[in-house]
Amino acid sequence: MSEEGLQILRSEQCARIITCISEMFNVSLQEATDIYYESETANLIEEGIADLHCRSDKYLAEEVWLEHQENTK
Repeated sequence: MSEEGLQILRSEQCARIITCISEMFNVSLQEATDIYYESETANLIEEGIADLHCRSDKYLAEEVWLEHQENTK
């Protein structure tokens, strides 16, 4: 797959994860977007570390939310 194709898939996955965060934790899409892009998990997904991009969107949404909760304590 081309780099462009991989970037499209990553972008679509990010959008789905953000939507999951919003729906699962009852926050606005804007807040979910901020939470996602401020997370280390988002960086790891983008870099392909530990095959996180292979995990389900809901699993990754939960991981991002847990990270957010830890960072806001």
